[in-house]
Order: sequence, then structure tokens, then C-alpha cells
Amino acid sequence: MTHTDLTPSRRGWLALSPMIVFLTLYVAVSAMIGDFYKMPIAVALTAASAWGIGVVMRGGLSDRIGVFSRAAGHSDILYMIWIFVLAGAFASMAKEIGAVDATVALTLRVFPPQLLLPGMFLAACFISLSVGTSVGTVVALAPLAAEMAGAAGAPTAMYVAAVIGGAFFGDNLAFISDTTIAATRTQGCRMDEKFRANIRIVAPAALVSFIAYVFIGSDFTTAMPGMGPAAATPWLIAPYLLIIALAVAGINVAIVLSAGIAATFALGLAGGHDALTLCGYMGAGIDSMGNLIIITLMAAGLLGVIKSAGGIDYLLQRLTARISGARGAQACVAALVGIVNLCTANNTVAIITTGTISRDIARTYGITPRKTASLLDTASCIVQALIPYGAQTLLATALAGISPAAPWPYMVYPWALAVSVGISVAWVRKKREK
Repeated sequence: MTHTDLTPSRRGWLALSPMIVFLTLYVAVSAMIGDFYKMPIAVALTAASAWGIGVVMRGGLSDRIGVFSRAAGHSDILYMIWIFVLAGAFASMAKEIGAVDATVALTLRVFPPQLLLPGMFLAACFISLSVGTSVGTVVALAPLAAEMAGAAGAPTAMYVAAVIGGAFFGDNLAFISDTTIAATRTQGCRMDEKFRANIRIVAPAALVSFIAYVFIGSDFTTAMPGMGPAAATPWLIAPYLLIIALAVAGINVAIVLSAGIAATFALGLAGGHDALTLCGYMGAGIDSMGNLIIITLMAAGLLGVIKSAGGIDYLLQRLTARISGARGAQACVAALVGIVNLCTANNTVAIITTGTISRDIARTYGITPRKTASLLDTASCIVQALIPYGAQTLLATALAGISPAAPWPYMVYPWALAVSVGISVAWVRKKREK
């Protein structure tokens, strides 16, 4: 017997209430006071977790805490924390030895400031399409984005938003992306079929975003400030070139970061830094990831509580209860994976969770597997890009030193993609009715 059989409406809403508590405390309160820096996301997650463990879950207290702890300690979560630790160590050491300044200086000599923002978006699109992972793209570009924003006199959040948007371009399209693999396997279609269906939705959104960033970036054309002696040592860009090259080659992101750390350490020694000082730089970078690690653990535990209480099953039950026609079925598939992604903060997990029921909906209403796979992947990437507690946004903003909600006003690509999905659903239905 499933949770769906056991979850009446009242109990279902209670199972979802920890997420409602979190969104109310973080998003609603921050929006009301007009400042997303005032309410720490870790505090909102702690309060929501306490509510979930104390009120929502049943059984002994130790059992309830055990559910939370097992979800927080899942191997995928611990792997992500390893990435955070390595990213923090690399970013801090690269900045301290001058690698970031040298890379920014070289970039600004090649591109005029008004093209830096759209150029950053294109670079993120290219790398993510090659790598197949948004996290790897964020690791490679977020520190550079923060420095380039300062050099161009633009808000850091603007450049970080361009990186996050471009990172999800490839996460959505790449053949080696885990979301592509999950979507095609659950729907039973080939990757090239899903790619052709997907590119029709994604390409217009990417083009609109590029043009928008050209106009937005043209407002920030200040001359580059002095970058110090590191700007005159272009060989210091080697760690970033290595990171990008290994990422494009499809190497595991943990190995990519480890190689980057080793290269940066060697350059630091060659540049006159002693080993203990370089270790201190790495330690400071790891320490800077502390809040991000806490948020990741708390979010994973909270989502484990919601799933255990039957919240996800209740969502599936309610969203599929009333479907009318092929267009409604497509909208339901997109909403289904999007809302589950909102609750799980993981687009691959959301696709896998909703894949079987989405395939059943598609067969019932005559939707092709490639279209359903495209909708699953695209809708989940839209939500993952926009939520401030998603791993990609948390990592990017931590590396840039800004609030997780700061990129929101500049997130052009996810919103353009959402409009493109809506048009795609409506347009297909229109053609069938002719």
C-alpha cells in the first residue's frame, strides 16, 4: 500500500506544511520587508525542520530524528559537501595568489566591458553543454563572475545570475547530463529525439536572454580599475584554463577541482608563497563554505521529512486528479515535476520521482515520449535555477559572497525558458486542433 492510499487531504497538507513554513519564513517574510539578507536561510530551514520533526511526523522522537538524519547524511548530499569543500579551497587560494585578478584582467583586455555580461552567459552555456553538469559550470565561472562584475562596475548578482542561467542551459540539453539520462530513460525515448524536441524550446529562450544581457550589460561600461601586479602575470590564469579544459573533457568535478588545487598550489609556491600560507588560504576557503554546508544538510533533512510523511505522494495524487485534454496533460507534467522539484531541491530526483506517472499521462493523452521527456527536464531545470536553496545557487552565491536570493532580479534565462515552455504547450495543442 502506498502513501497515496493513506494520505487524505488533511494529512497531505500537514505533510507539506514544513515546506510552507520554510517558504513563509524565508521568501514571504523577506519579500514583505524588502530585504533577503535579513532572514538567514539557515534559520528558516531550522524552524521548518523543527516543525516537521515535532508536529508533522509520527512515532518516537528518536525515530523522527533518524529520518531527518538519514536524509541529511545521504551519499549524494555528502558528495555535494565534498564539492563545496574543494570549491572553497580552490577559489580562496586562486584569489589570494592572484589567479582571479590575472584572468579578469586578460578577459577585459579582450572584451569590452559592455560585452562581458552576455559573454559570461555564453561561456556558461558552452561549458555546461560540454560538461553536462550545472555544478561544474558554477565551480568554474562563479568566482570569475564576481570579480568581472566588480571590474565592470556592475552588481555581482547580475553576473552570477548569468552564470546560473547558462549553467542550466547545458544541464537541460547535454547528452551526458544526469537530467537528460533520467528523462529519456523514464519516458522510453532516445536522447537525440529528446534533444530535437528540447532545442526548439531552449534556443529561443537562450537567444532572448543573450540579447537581454547585451542591453543590460551596456549600462555598466566603467573602465577596469587597477588589478595589482597579478594582472601583469598572465600565466596565473593556468588553473582556470585547467579547470575548464578538464570539465569540458567530462572529468568528474571532484577530480577537476583537486587538479585545480594542485596546480594553484604549485603556482603559489613558484610565486613566492610558502606552503603553510597556501594551506591557510585553503583553510579560509573551506571555512567560508560552513554556512553553505549547514544549509545543504538542513534542506536535505527537511525534504526527507516531507517525503517520509507522504507529502510528495500527496502532491502526485492531487496534481493528476483532474486532467483535461492533451494540453492540460502537458501542463500537468510540467507542473508535477516543477512542484516536486520545489520540494526536493534536486531536478534529477524530481524527474525520477515523477517519471512513471508522467509516462502514464503521456500514453493516455497521446503525448510523444520525446515531448514528455523534454517537459520533465526543462520544467525541473527552471525551478532548480530559481529556488534560492538549490545546490547550484547556494554554491554560486557562496563563491561570490552574496545572498542566495540576490540573483533573482537578474535571472533572465529561467523566466524566458518558462515562457517558452508555455508557448510550446499551447502551440502543439493548437496545431492538433487544426
